[in-house]
Amino acid sequence: MRYKCLVFDHDDTVVNSTATIHYPSFVAYLEQYFPDKSCSLEHYFLKNFDPGFIPMCKGEYGMTDADLEVEYRFWQDYVRTRIPQAYPGIRQIMERHKAEGGQLCVVSHSVDKNILRDYRENGLPEPDLVFGWEQPVERRKPDPWPLQEIMRRLDLAPSELLMIDDLKPGYDMAKAAGVDFAAVGWANDIPEIEAFMRRNCRLYCKTVEELAAFLR
Repeated sequence: MRYKCLVFDHDDTVVNSTATIHYPSFVAYLEQYFPDKSCSLEHYFLKNFDPGFIPMCKGEYGMTDADLEVEYRFWQDYVRTRIPQAYPGIRQIMERHKAEGGQLCVVSHSVDKNILRDYRENGLPEPDLVFGWEQPVERRKPDPWPLQEIMRRLDLAPSELLMIDDLKPGYDMAKAAGVDFAAVGWANDIPEIEAFMRRNCRLYCKTVEELAAFLR
């Protein structure tokens, strides 16, 4: 195998969740608490790409920490009854990697219990380690700590990991940790995001099949 450990982002990398769950949740939150504000799906993708969700909320919508806590609870209530679908082909990549003796980890901005639920409901192999939103803010991506902790716990070198993600925080984290990065673009067709990823990343996969072919 090319890498002993595949580290997956979750949303829009493993499961189709932003367009179907997270964005509709944010729109519903705005309608209830900030009715004079709006957000398009493309804008939501772009701002989650850079500078990130919390800077967007504070900078563009004027949300306080208290507002963000309400938004978090609103989001969790919304997610609780909605399960995103894994992209076709992802399960086969994971199963082949595990069958060959490899390890699977997750570094995401979703909550651990939701990530594990999505894996179970989609029939995906259980990850070896998960680092989600529960981590202190200074230990969430783009900070390199999650990858460093994976390497420490699994006794791996940076060259033995591949980070697979659709957004810039994952790229920044991998770069800071000295880990190879595979950018994936099957969740959206936003030119600004694709241009950045193609320009800066070792690998850009527009389809799941392209990632599978690279890992064979």
